[in-house]
Amino acid sequence: MKIIGITGGVGAGKSKVLSYIEAHYKCRIIRADEAAHLLYEPGQECYQELVGFLGQQILDTDHTIDKAKMAGIIFRDQKLLEGVNKIVHPAVKKYIQEQIAYEKEKGEADYFFIEAALLIEEQYDQIADELWYIHSDVAVREQRLAESRHYSAQKTADIMRGQLSEAEFREHCKVVISNNGDLEETYEQIKHIMGD
Repeated sequence: MKIIGITGGVGAGKSKVLSYIEAHYKCRIIRADEAAHLLYEPGQECYQELVGFLGQQILDTDHTIDKAKMAGIIFRDQKLLEGVNKIVHPAVKKYIQEQIAYEKEKGEADYFFIEAALLIEEQYDQIADELWYIHSDVAVREQRLAESRHYSAQKTADIMRGQLSEAEFREHCKVVISNNGDLEETYEQIKHIMGD
């Protein structure tokens, strides 16, 4: 089973690429942010630590973590954000490694894909066999985010500023998939990479 990490800037179309891969190949896909949300649930690894660190103010009436409330608190305070990342990122990586071991034992998947915004920063290259970069031009990404998520130009610019540069993505990733709008072209690239 080959382990592949997928990354790219906000609005690059990682979800579209992964949906195609999921439909056409024997694989397991884990998205790091979905794994994190699993670990926020009561009784899971991050729940108690996050409540201990940020306080009861992040809880909903049913005692689950309200992700919007938590985001509102941590994104205004760099120290809190760093503290939450120190709790969440190692737990997500551990969870992903456990799932890789489980899939290897099961022996049904040919590929295991990890999608994470911070794939490079969190050194997933130590887990993955190779990293793939989904690239889209800035203008294309801006338009997508305005249409699909109703982001303002300012919000998109702020997010992009916090992400790695084009050169950094390319430096760390063995494979680059261009995804500028023609999905058939994108799918052809995937087929070529997968040896179809």
